[in-house]
Amino acid sequence: LQRMLSIAVEVDRSPTCSSRKIADDVFPFILNIPLRSQREALLNTIESQLLRCRLLELLFQHSCDVPTTSCMSLDKILYFLSHSSVLPQFQDETATWQRWDEMLQYLSLLLMSYQTSPLAEHLRSSLSDRIDLIVQKAKPRLQDSDDISQLDIQLRMNDFISRMQEALGQPLPPQIQEKLFMLQ
Repeated sequence: LQRMLSIAVEVDRSPTCSSRKIADDVFPFILNIPLRSQREALLNTIESQLLRCRLLELLFQHSCDVPTTSCMSLDKILYFLSHSSVLPQFQDETATWQRWDEMLQYLSLLLMSYQTSPLAEHLRSSLSDRIDLIVQKAKPRLQDSDDISQLDIQLRMNDFISRMQEALGQPLPPQIQEKLFMLQ
């Protein structure tokens, strides 16, 4: 299945458009996966970084009270950090800190998927155009919203940590602290 999805993204003239179409079709099924381990297995095994990035983007859009319409960028990931909440449909008998832990896991996965696909590998271009870009050793173009400062990151992280501590009502577990450090 993962290989077929990866090929489906690549065969279109515009991988970005095809990944959006596929993600829009697959996303409702992700929302109905009952266990975290099953959701993580699906998201971690998606071969197409572009498709994974889009699915995670949809997941965070779904968890925001006020969704954003901006294009995927580092700034949008910071927006998700500030505005996302624990997804209500995933709330089961797991501890609150584990739901925050899952959200941090997905934020890290989104950041890695975004950095390794649209930026580094020209995956916003068609396969034939990408070959030309690779031959020319062209560097991917950064978007204006990819230019974020260390201060922006620190402010958003501090705000996120405050929201999480308020929701948990206790000191952050070591697993959460480690994921926060890695995300930052």
